[in-house]
This record gives sequence, structure tokens and C-alpha cells, in this order.
Amino acid sequence: METRYEEASKVTILAILWNVFLSVIKIFAGVIGNSTAMIADGIHSASDIITSVGVLIGNKISSKPGDEKAETLVSFLLSIILIAVAVTIGVDGAKKMLNLNEVKVPTLMPLVVAVISIAIKEYQYRITIKVAKKINSPALKADAWHHRSDAFSSVAAFIGIGGAMLGYKILEPIATIVVAVIVCKVALEIFINAMNELMDVSISEEEEKKILEYCKNTNGVKHIKTMRTRKHGAFAYVDL
Repeated sequence: METRYEEASKVTILAILWNVFLSVIKIFAGVIGNSTAMIADGIHSASDIITSVGVLIGNKISSKPGDEKAETLVSFLLSIILIAVAVTIGVDGAKKMLNLNEVKVPTLMPLVVAVISIAIKEYQYRITIKVAKKINSPALKADAWHHRSDAFSSVAAFIGIGGAMLGYKILEPIATIVVAVIVCKVALEIFINAMNELMDVSISEEEEKKILEYCKNTNGVKHIKTMRTRKHGAFAYVDL
């Protein structure tokens, strides 16, 4: 359990440091480079700092025996934040589509920062999801997808900024709305999974079959009449 907590903490602390860096350069580039899309993207990165701190706290609590559901609760809260971020991005995109005359032409600086952000956020997603799968952490998985949603946000900013620079202002709000839908879809999946775990849902049929097969091949086992399973954070309890 201690090793599991340490692995999760290392990757989460690294994420916080990267997000502090990204928030600063994005907001700076957005203000100096005349890009509201980049400023919004910087705020999105700042929200990643909050969620990563939440994961850090959740992992600390869940490292204690009997508190495994803290991770699931954190992933549940993260999914709500992701949904809120997606709705905010989508509404902002819709407003821009209705007021294209107010969209200002940005400079090259925010475009370069968008590329840097995409690379860093995709790297964060990959290292976080790798650890999340290794230690089976729902909170860390949710945080990993928050990193990828930020990468999608930067992709939208890149397309929007590039399009505006080329004279196609409408590309920015369209890309923003597409990203909002993608982020919302991911957030809803995390939300449903977290809800199921909080309600002690059973593990999948495929996993149950593997357990049954393992038990039947154990010396001394003659017959298995019933089996009940329930998810509990990163663990599953089995009665048979």
C-alpha cells in the first residue's frame, strides 16, 4: 500500500509542477499575444493544479486501511469538475460564433505556446495513465484524462489561433465546441464509473469468469455454488 501511494504521489507532484509552469506561460502568452483562447487554456491548466492536489489528498487518505473509497470519491469530484470545464469551454465557443467581430487576431507567441502545451500535456497523460493502470487508481485515471482534456483544449487553441491568423476566425469557436464535447464525454464516463463504485457495483462478467476459473483449478475445490463481488476503490471484494 505504501509503495502504491508513493508511485501515485510522485506522478501527481510532477503534474502539479508542470501545470504551474503551463498556467503561467499560457496566460502570459494570451495577454501579450492578444489571444483569449490561450488565456482560457491557461485557466484550464490552472484547474488541473486543483484537481491534482485533490488526487494527492485522496491518495493519502486511501493509503490508510479502510479508506480505499477516498480515491473513488476524488475521481467522482474530478469528473464533475471536468464536466463544468467542458460546459464553460462550449459556452465560450458558442458566444464567439455569435460575435466573430469581437475575435481579435492573435500573434505568433500563443501559437508556439499551444504546441508546447500539447506536447507536455500528452506526456503527462501517458505517464499518469501508465501509473494509474499499474496501481489500479480510479482517481489517477480521472486526473490522467484531465491532462488529455487540457491537451485537446490546446489543440483547439492552436487551430483557432492559426485560423484567426489566416483570416478564418470561425475556426476558433468551432474547434472549441468540438473539444468541449470530447471532454464532456470523457467526464461522463469517469462519473458513471465512480458512481458505480460508490454504489458497490459488481466487477465485470469477464473478471468474474477469471476468478471462477482460477478457483475451480485450485486443489481441493469441488464445486462453487455462488459468488458475489463488489468494487471498493482500487480493490474488489469477493465472497464465494
